[in-house]
Amino acid sequence: MNKLFSFLLALVVLASACQTATKTTEGMNPFFTEYETPFQTPPFDIIKVEHYMPAFEKGMKEQVEEIDAIVNNREQPSFENTILAYDRSGALLDKISSVFFNIQGTDNNDDIQKIARTITPLLTKHSDNISMNMGLFNKVKAVYEQREEMNLTAAQKRVTEKYYNDFVRNGAELSAEDQAKLKQFNEQLSTLQLEFSENQLNETNKNFKLVIDKEADLAGLPEGVISAAAETAKANDMEGKWVFTLQKPSLIPFLQYADNRDLREEIYRGYFMRGNNNNEFDNKEIARKVAMLRSERVKLLGYETHADYAIATNMAQTPENVDEFLMGLWKPALKVAKQELKEMQQIIDQEGGKFELQSWDWWYYAEKLRKAKYDLDESEITPYFQLENVRDGMFWVANQLYGITFTPIENIQVYNPAAEVFEVKEANGEHVGLLYLDYHPRDSKRPGAWQTSFRQAITKDGKKITPLVSLVCNFTAPTGDIPALLTFDEVSTLFHEFGHGLHALFTSGEFKRTAGVVPQDYVELPSQIMENWAAEPQVMRHYARHYKTGEVIPDHLIEKIQKSGHFNQGFATVEYLAASLLDLKWHALKAGDVVENTVEFEKTAMDEIGLIEEIIPRYRSTYFGHIFSSDYYAAGYYVYIWAAVLDSDAFDAFKQSGDIFNKELAVKFRQHCLSECGDDEGMIQYRKFRGQEPSLQPLLNKRGLN
Repeated sequence: MNKLFSFLLALVVLASACQTATKTTEGMNPFFTEYETPFQTPPFDIIKVEHYMPAFEKGMKEQVEEIDAIVNNREQPSFENTILAYDRSGALLDKISSVFFNIQGTDNNDDIQKIARTITPLLTKHSDNISMNMGLFNKVKAVYEQREEMNLTAAQKRVTEKYYNDFVRNGAELSAEDQAKLKQFNEQLSTLQLEFSENQLNETNKNFKLVIDKEADLAGLPEGVISAAAETAKANDMEGKWVFTLQKPSLIPFLQYADNRDLREEIYRGYFMRGNNNNEFDNKEIARKVAMLRSERVKLLGYETHADYAIATNMAQTPENVDEFLMGLWKPALKVAKQELKEMQQIIDQEGGKFELQSWDWWYYAEKLRKAKYDLDESEITPYFQLENVRDGMFWVANQLYGITFTPIENIQVYNPAAEVFEVKEANGEHVGLLYLDYHPRDSKRPGAWQTSFRQAITKDGKKITPLVSLVCNFTAPTGDIPALLTFDEVSTLFHEFGHGLHALFTSGEFKRTAGVVPQDYVELPSQIMENWAAEPQVMRHYARHYKTGEVIPDHLIEKIQKSGHFNQGFATVEYLAASLLDLKWHALKAGDVVENTVEFEKTAMDEIGLIEEIIPRYRSTYFGHIFSSDYYAAGYYVYIWAAVLDSDAFDAFKQSGDIFNKELAVKFRQHCLSECGDDEGMIQYRKFRGQEPSLQPLLNKRGLN
């Protein structure tokens, strides 16, 4: 008896010790408590790799319990105990996800990748278990069917309809057998998409470097570009040489200015062959599988193609409408591109070149053509676009339009020392949110530029939870005593992402599902409209100052930039449209259609639309991360130019008013198109601002395609 008692007592002590250890471990995990930081920002200094998986696991467990509570509630389904409860579920999971997946994009490493590979299929399974939970769906359906009799507000009715439609689109009405198939498809796709993204990151940042050891091979390159290449070489333990990478700030200037044609071909081939090198990072098979799996998946949901499924909830509504829209732009754009090609070939011939222009020549001779036609050299204007001045210029534009201010703050922990943080306030001093800015490439950062959030804006129980917004870019970095000097494309990109940031900062609403949420082909309106201000003379005079002398950009350079606004627009529009049409082609596959060869599929698609061989789609299939790294832009890459119609028309309203900072229009645009944009369908919100349907003419005028 004494031995048995001692044994049982030992078990009790051990169990108690285990519980204490678990509580201690949980207590040490920063995700499990309120952040004790200014503005409750993520405490990046104490977040460790080992915190992520326990937080994900607990977050999923908590949401399952919250969903079970909704399903098992014996009261009659109501908005509060069903829709609102569901909308508020998963708070911990949102908290951890908003940190982890942002870090995965900016500071990836082997440990983060390992966690991503583990958690991605688990999160997919978790999401599927919720979206196909018949008990939950029946509760949501009961509220949906009684929504007209429940005396709901317009916002409550809208979020109820959105959630009901989400469940239907995610398979809630399928048989148990088909739901099992759908879950299998989703899990396979999530794994493949993650693998595609990791391969693209490796192929861009790690798998290719152009190393130059002869100074003569640098002929034609501006001083800043050469200095940056020397810095990159030094960082790669190759001091005394020059290294160029596939990051855009390194790649594009080399293609624009390097006189050595063979080296231009080498680096461009490195770029357009990403994911197509028959190595461990090859994406041909992944792209093929993803497209075919998506076609099988949507068949279960009652759609003929993934494009039908994806576009059904967009402003365009059908793939046929999108195709008609794109082809209407394709013909005039291709005509202009062919004229651009003809003019560049004339330069080659006049210089005695004995070759036909190839894709790797386009940037180089386009730059010569720009100089010949407009007497404008990109290297002549970049000294006026110092990053910090451009940043302050876009802040000034937002202040002129909306009265908001941006103040740098030092006591906010950042995920990377390269990031900086600004507090955003209303004109009356009211706190709006925080804005993180992360400008330059690093090996751990995925390519491109994007806006994201560490916390979304929402109004909960009458109190606004303010957003933590982040802009991530890959711009030209400072070198030696030369600050970061941007190309005008990079200036436009910064204003573009800032537009997304304003959308996130201004978002208002009570529900996660609808606050700030707009159709996919509306999403780029808030961002692209800001690009228009970047190019305005009045704005340029404010931010464009020579980094050495402080001289404001002279009027003759502004005039050259303005006159060159139509320059190379045939090429820019054609390469974009080609990628958009390629996206639609991949997602026009029907269940049972088989793609044998990714490269041949792409070639056939481009031949069908008549793409000239001198232009390559902006993204080839094997590095088309927009459509193969996630579902978000699949059958939706067209949205940038759909939104371009909206942004051109919207900015035209400011221009026609005679004041690009028209306060009355700015108030209406902020209210209807940024803050309350999730309150109704996209076109309805746009018409509230504009008072009419958008016109295609301002876009055609802006691009010189009419």
